[in-house]
Amino acid sequence: MKEDQLKLFLKALGQRIRELRTAQGFSQEGFADKCGVHRTFMGTMERGESNLSFHNILKVAMTLGISLADLFQDIEERAQTRPEQAATARPSIRSIESKTAR
Repeated sequence: MKEDQLKLFLKALGQRIRELRTAQGFSQEGFADKCGVHRTFMGTMERGESNLSFHNILKVAMTLGISLADLFQDIEERAQTRPEQAATARPSIRSIESKTAR
């Protein structure tokens, strides 16, 4: 896999995290606090600038109250679209349903 492709996947994951965070009403700083990471690190995650450890990915999913599968939903498709199109993507019905089921 080329470096450019890896960057697209990181950006897609970051956009997914931001989308799910905002759908649940978290500010970036409040969400970072709940995850146990610094707010500036959360910013680098959401912008796709950090290669996340499994530990941090798990923290994000657990704080959102979703499975890892839900967190990674549509990441491959998003990574293959142009960045400006991926940024306008909306949360999936599945993620909204899991949020309201709690």
